[in-house]
Amino acid sequence: MAAAQGRLSDGAGGMDDAKGTEEEARHKGNHNGSNGSGGSNGSGGSGAGGGSTVPPAFTAAVEALRAARLRPQIEVEATRAPQRLAPHAYALEAAVVDGDEELADGRLVLLHEPAGHEAWHGTFRLVTLVRAELEPEMAADPLLPDVCWSWLTGALQARGLTYGEPSGTVTRASSHYFGGLSARPSASQIEIRASWTPRESLGGVPDTAAHLSSWCDLLAQVAGLPPAAPGDASVVTLPQRRGPQSR
Repeated sequence: MAAAQGRLSDGAGGMDDAKGTEEEARHKGNHNGSNGSGGSNGSGGSGAGGGSTVPPAFTAAVEALRAARLRPQIEVEATRAPQRLAPHAYALEAAVVDGDEELADGRLVLLHEPAGHEAWHGTFRLVTLVRAELEPEMAADPLLPDVCWSWLTGALQARGLTYGEPSGTVTRASSHYFGGLSARPSASQIEIRASWTPRESLGGVPDTAAHLSSWCDLLAQVAGLPPAAPGDASVVTLPQRRGPQSR
């Protein structure tokens, strides 16, 4: 799986020293029923504290992520989580797959600070990076960033999820080839980097399975897949995207 890579910032001056996504908030981002593994180190641990006790709320949140059932076109697996953003962290990477082709990919990170975090206004935070290639003419559409951000918020709202402190960026980049590479067609890519605070239940645990499902809905939209629930007015289909990347 060619997962999205980048840097994840905690918004408090620290940077993850491992490969990861970048939290777009200035703030303190082979599933489908299979059991992934990993805390901050991808092997069951959590946080920079190494051997610290894992809070029951974080354990429950992670187990819900592992047990979530997702649409078959999306492959999800556990990966190494950032180690400096919160005492406890768990990460997943995903790819939208059509046969042997990848249409989009991304990374989702669950952070947990048992004592609460002032910028989060909560004890959990979700951080993500999602990316896909687009037709250059679509990437030039001035409304594209607003539409892409609405895909994220719409995916959360469509599942009735409450959340706070959303923040992020939508970035489009274009590559043009010259000289020995001039035969290659121009390429454009869209990236959505975001973070939000999932609201916790009375037991102190957010519905992480539902948040994961909404994130996969976002991945599917960016990839240009039809919505899982036909007729959902919150879904905006991505038109005329560039052909899929080889895996």
